[in-house]
Amino acid sequence: MATHEPDAHAFRVAAVQATPVFLDRAATVEKACALIREAGQGGARLVVFPESFIPAYPDWVWGVPAGEEGLLGELYAELLEQAVEIPSAATERLGRAAQHAGVYAVIGVTERNVEASGASLYNTLLYVGPDGALLGKHRKLVPTGGERLVWAQGDGSTLRVYETPLGRLGGLICWENYMPLARYTLYALGVELYVAATWDRGEPWLATLRHIAKEGRCYVLGCGTALRTRDVPDRLAFKQRVYSGGDEWINVGHSAIVGPDGEFLAAPAERTETILYAEVDPHALRARKWMLDVAGHYARPDVFQLTVATAARPMLRTGAPLAPPAATEAT
Repeated sequence: MATHEPDAHAFRVAAVQATPVFLDRAATVEKACALIREAGQGGARLVVFPESFIPAYPDWVWGVPAGEEGLLGELYAELLEQAVEIPSAATERLGRAAQHAGVYAVIGVTERNVEASGASLYNTLLYVGPDGALLGKHRKLVPTGGERLVWAQGDGSTLRVYETPLGRLGGLICWENYMPLARYTLYALGVELYVAATWDRGEPWLATLRHIAKEGRCYVLGCGTALRTRDVPDRLAFKQRVYSGGDEWINVGHSAIVGPDGEFLAAPAERTETILYAEVDPHALRARKWMLDVAGHYARPDVFQLTVATAARPMLRTGAPLAPPAATEAT
């Protein structure tokens, strides 16, 4: 991992609270690119998007019973078809948008496992640099509840941070942020710009964003999706079953940006598509560590130890065939 000298000057970051074009990869990529451009024009140097923004969060997993294999299979097939391969034309398009805007971009996607069967999916955060290159990705370690109907588990090989001129950049997805050891791993890796991409919302989630910022003494970009009933196509059979008679808003968003003292720098956005902006002060990151550094002077490695398995766990390992057994002489 290359080392960069952190920027000593304040800079702007952005959290995009937007609505995907539901289960339409190409259209949602185009929308994401336009929003990257807008955030770059707004002065942001880091732009963050919600969990599984491309091609949309599969919210049906919370409303369609697991036993309805026919309907769930149809929805899964469509999600698989519209999922993002890494790398692909879709990721290249996002890279060009980041390069033209001169920003780092972090965006949630549903990823197809092209390294193996090509028929399983991961909940993934994609990291793109201002040169348009892919920095890396993080696959969610534990899909939550009904999410296990569509997403597989990631492994420790993608639990990392990225050295950038803005600071050390990393993040977790939705309820991974309730995993103390996953958070601590990022703290120990020195995360300074912490991405919390999510589908969650509400006061407990907002309190979590504030807690992480205070605990890690880092800037937290909490980014959620704004989704209304009308944003889900009528052609999808689960729509009437799950959302009929409900509120106009399926997800109100509640994106926010939090400073290293746990204070809101950009207040939670609700029931709107918007881009939140905030200023990051690198000096504040260093100054706040004087009182609390949970992976430094406030740690007790003589009492507590954490081991992180960072090796990839591929579905298939290939190599040279075994040599045939040596022939034996008859006696």
